[in-house]
Amino acid sequence: MPVGQFDTAARPTDRLFFALLPEADAAAQLAQCSRRLRSQLGLTGRPIATERLHITLHFVSDCVGLPRDRVAAVSQAVARIAIPPFDIQLDRAKSFCQKPRNRPFVLIPGEDIPALNVLQRALTSAMAQAQLGKQAASHFTPHLTLLYDDRCVTERAIETIAWTAREFVLVHSLIGRARHVVLACWPLRG
Repeated sequence: MPVGQFDTAARPTDRLFFALLPEADAAAQLAQCSRRLRSQLGLTGRPIATERLHITLHFVSDCVGLPRDRVAAVSQAVARIAIPPFDIQLDRAKSFCQKPRNRPFVLIPGEDIPALNVLQRALTSAMAQAQLGKQAASHFTPHLTLLYDDRCVTERAIETIAWTAREFVLVHSLIGRARHVVLACWPLRG
């Protein structure tokens, strides 16, 4: 099967995506925030494990098994991205309420983070030029999912959780097994 394609006939077992991971201190703050907001708002969804908290930058693909040739091609496509480290500040919480159930409860930045948007567009462009993965949606809404719940929570301010993004990573998610494996990382530099 060519590198730019993947088997869609079988039920996917694996997912590849680019992400930003919080630094250890921020990850601990995020987990604590998740527990506190869950309790305060009466949410019943299970909090996402601290080690799986992330901001998705670009979805690559769902597949059956880990396609090593695809990982290599994706890695090569993004290797030249050069963007300096930047600060991330998440200071708002809300639910994405488009679905009737199992809604993502997320943290978002209250203000635009231009460097985050530049990184996301650079990844999208690199993947498109290499003809890899699905095209990204035209609108990018940076967010970090804390849990999924049936309730719809309106946007509210929270105490800011911040860290400096110093690298982006390629994540292998084992679908349905609540496990993420970082396959590669690229330092932010500029």
